[in-house]
Amino acid sequence: MIFYFFALSAAAAVLLLANPRGGANRWAAFFLACAAVGGLEGTLRVAGLPRVADASVYVNQTWTPYGILAFSLAYAEKWPKRRRHRALLQATLLIPAAATLAVTPLEPAIRVDFGLLLCWVGPYYAASCWVLLRALLTEADPRRRRARLLTTLIIVPTVLAALAFINVARAIEPDFDFFAYISVFVIYSLAMALLCVFMYGFLGVKLRLERDPLDATMEAVSSGTTMLNHTIKNEIGKISLSTLNLGHRLPDADDEARQHLAIISQSSAHLLDMVTRIHGRTKAIVLREQPHALEAVVRDCLARYADELEARGIAVSFGVLERPVLTLDAVHVREAVGNLIANAAEAMERGGRLRLTLEGNKRQVLLTVADDGPGIPKELQRRVLEPFFSTKSRADNYGLGLSYAYNVMLLSGGTLAVSSEPGRGARVTLAFPRKKQLRKE
Repeated sequence: MIFYFFALSAAAAVLLLANPRGGANRWAAFFLACAAVGGLEGTLRVAGLPRVADASVYVNQTWTPYGILAFSLAYAEKWPKRRRHRALLQATLLIPAAATLAVTPLEPAIRVDFGLLLCWVGPYYAASCWVLLRALLTEADPRRRRARLLTTLIIVPTVLAALAFINVARAIEPDFDFFAYISVFVIYSLAMALLCVFMYGFLGVKLRLERDPLDATMEAVSSGTTMLNHTIKNEIGKISLSTLNLGHRLPDADDEARQHLAIISQSSAHLLDMVTRIHGRTKAIVLREQPHALEAVVRDCLARYADELEARGIAVSFGVLERPVLTLDAVHVREAVGNLIANAAEAMERGGRLRLTLEGNKRQVLLTVADDGPGIPKELQRRVLEPFFSTKSRADNYGLGLSYAYNVMLLSGGTLAVSSEPGRGARVTLAFPRKKQLRKE
């Protein structure tokens, strides 16, 4: 059982170090630590410390279900927003554990009544599983849904096994040797979590061990274009100076020679402009967040593109279902939304309808930009966020609009999701976390 202790303690430490400020990670580390304490029972009894071993049983059997329920609520974002209400709920959920200690005999030994324990631990475990499953079933964002699915697969089977083989079994037979059964599920959960850490990420751990490929790509592109931009500026400076000097030394040059010099000058300027624009989209983004009405930011974008949209014969609608004031960087968000509008306009070459919607739910504020264009082929949808990838064949399209918008949303604590059906247009949804919204009062 000592392996049980070290394995769960290590998992708790990793989760806590991965994101010490994340509520879900802190509660996950808490319940794993409480569960790990149970692995010391046998070692403590062999060491001649029966009362300490009994205390470890109490902590393991009462604080673990409390921690799992608290984690589930935090992970599903079901805690009250107000700190006072959240603290009150956390204290209320602790009452059964305190009541269990109050009715547990402490002399001559600490003996937990597993029948009484089952009366509240069963509902706690069942509620935890229900909260995780409901969060999975109601999640609309594909990336978050995959993360919730993995978390549910890792935690729910082991929680149900603990309920069956520890609480129910020991309520029937107090001396039931549950470890042989529950260890299988613990190993399953640890193996699944470890696999997910390397393949998909689990509770933010992947961000520490293996960064998101899009983030790494953007950093590489930024570094590369910085060096390229510096080099090209120097070389273009030499070309421009040489062209100017050559023009002065050839005062009687014929029209053809002057035309060639003009081409060199124009090409140099175009090359410099192109590299500067690429670098501007790939350089590291530094947010300067302040309170802004998201509706006003979007309307500003629409005003900037009004002439272009009208010239293309594109009708615009903007449905505003709520008007949140969010803490955000208006410059970068405006640019990101502008990229989405420009992409949609380019997709509707023969006109169409551009639909923007501003709405929200309990967890997020959602801004959706949808078009009536040809849509994105299924085989290309997974690549649309990659830098320099574009479904358009235009020479002046660098394929950086969506990757830039993705980067802005990532740094803002939100997400960007793309959905499309060929022949039925495309939808891009920017999801801002509700915690960015200023309280109405």
